Amino acid sequence: MYKPSRRTLLRAPIAAAGAGLLASCTGSGSEPSSGPQHTGGEKAFVPEGPRGYVNPSDPEVLAAERKRGAGRVRTYRFTASEAELDLGGRSVRTWAYNETVPGPLVRVTAGDVLDLTFANRLPATTTLHSHGVRLRCDMDGVPDLTQAAIRPGDEFGYRFTVPHPGTYLLHSHVGMQADRALYAPLVVDDPKEPLSYDKEWVLVLDDWLDGVEGSTPEQVLEQLKPGGAMDMGGMAMGPGHDSPGKHSAHPSPSRNATKPKKPTGPSRVLHDSHSRMLHGEGGSVAYPHYLVNGRLPKDPSVFRCRPGDRVRLRIINAGSETAFRVALGGHRMTVTHTDGYPVKHKTTDALLVGMAERYDVLITAKDGVFPLVALPEGKKGRAVAVLRTSKGNKNLPPADVHPDELDGNTVPARRLLPHDSVALHDRRPDREMRIRLTGGMKKFDWAFDHEPYSVRQRHPVRAGERVRLTLINATDMWHPLHLHGHTFAMTGLDAVGARKDTAIVLPHRKLVVDFDADNPGLWMLHCHNQYHSESGMMTVLGYKR
Repeated sequence: MYKPSRRTLLRAPIAAAGAGLLASCTGSGSEPSSGPQHTGGEKAFVPEGPRGYVNPSDPEVLAAERKRGAGRVRTYRFTASEAELDLGGRSVRTWAYNETVPGPLVRVTAGDVLDLTFANRLPATTTLHSHGVRLRCDMDGVPDLTQAAIRPGDEFGYRFTVPHPGTYLLHSHVGMQADRALYAPLVVDDPKEPLSYDKEWVLVLDDWLDGVEGSTPEQVLEQLKPGGAMDMGGMAMGPGHDSPGKHSAHPSPSRNATKPKKPTGPSRVLHDSHSRMLHGEGGSVAYPHYLVNGRLPKDPSVFRCRPGDRVRLRIINAGSETAFRVALGGHRMTVTHTDGYPVKHKTTDALLVGMAERYDVLITAKDGVFPLVALPEGKKGRAVAVLRTSKGNKNLPPADVHPDELDGNTVPARRLLPHDSVALHDRRPDREMRIRLTGGMKKFDWAFDHEPYSVRQRHPVRAGERVRLTLINATDMWHPLHLHGHTFAMTGLDAVGARKDTAIVLPHRKLVVDFDADNPGLWMLHCHNQYHSESGMMTVLGYKR
């Protein structure tokens, strides 16, 4: 047994990971540039909004970035374009990064500078968001808030120091684009890795409908709204990618959108969904497929190792509307990290992983062939991958396999405790905020405090404050809530909980979190159910001067 270095780690069997991009160390001690890098040399973006707040490229942001330092520069290139993808026996036309699903694995070491050139070859504006990374604000990828959306044919240089090790997610932050193949895993290695393991397996989960029987995410969003599919005989509103409309929470996509031409695609509205673990409906969208590493259950991704190998699984939910219950047949999992931050080790049979949450676990591989199953909560179907040891037989598990571990013990995030190295020190909050989650299925009017998203919204904080944020779910649905640019500690009656950036709040429950205001700028707080956020469940936390 040994502690693998970044170079010796076995990289995940993600389709075409790393293909078509350059990843190299091009220097050391090179400080990130002082603002966004457009090919056209545009000035730093300043969003519309009230005065008195720190803007994305203001001096306070640059000073915070200098404190992070600047190590080796790691260079990558992504191209977002239309692509024909094979999901394992099923071909779909969609949008993707470098024509793969998931997009290429991006791998750096904590302290490195990530220099990612992003080329937009889509017929619509787009951006790239580094989900969970505590980065400089003008690299956060939120259209019209931290940057101008990248126009078709243009390029943008994302360049920032990556300060913390962990498992993260890259994805589009424009409209419904993240419900296509516009996502990729980001792994930040720890130069002083404390865990000991032999192999590593990156598992990216997804719910999929784009290009299946004419469906697009924009159509499905229209189906869910009043006057949508149920009032139109089950037909969608139109086939356009990023279709325009007054309902779009992000204003940018409509500038380059394809207008609807005719109704197409079946209704994807999910009826009679229920999840015991989620205390109500599992979701609103009936996806035809679920994927692990871009593969369908009938032709799954296969990970090979030797019996007795200690394997680190990095589990990422890149889905847009589905929570997955995840288990590995014949094995128990030891949870080591959630959302990139270490926790006190906890053994479990299964995990509940909400959209954009990440969990790292350790397992000791047994001899044989074992299914890794991601069961969509409250929905039909499943996603499957396979662990095979060198002495395993050649038969793959059936597509509908259901290991006993799925029905075993599940450790919720609220019961995980932070590792001492990342636990927030005890401190009274300097500021308390209460935000209500509002809306419902009937009107599909998801929002915070009944106010749909506006780029001018600001919930004020000040640098140096400890902020207590109470999120009260006044709806009948569960919501995975994500705070940009920070990690928070889930609080409870007995102890400060695990450090996270995305957490589930159940129907008619509340989530109380603490975070330190240590990253100046303008930062989104939103539901990571793509259909909820794009209907208005987003707001902005802003640093006051």
